[in-house]
Amino acid sequence: MTDNQRQEEYFKLIDRLLRCPNGKEPEILDASADLIDENLIRTIVQVATIMAHENNQEGSKFLIFIARQLARQLGLYPELSTVSKNQ
Repeated sequence: MTDNQRQEEYFKLIDRLLRCPNGKEPEILDASADLIDENLIRTIVQVATIMAHENNQEGSKFLIFIARQLARQLGLYPELSTVSKNQ
């Protein structure tokens, strides 16, 4: 799969997440486990940023939530408890 094809798959996955019934997100992510990586998270954040600029705050917040969950799963996002202890 080329980078462009993978990017297209990321966008399709994000679209499925945005359209799915509430609570079905884990099933959709499990079905696309091969796409879950750091670049997917980056793409989700980019789409969330665009949505925020287009005044779609709800969609943007949803995608940021998903990105944080995925980042935690991949070990890319520090737990808040460890951050707050150091401050």
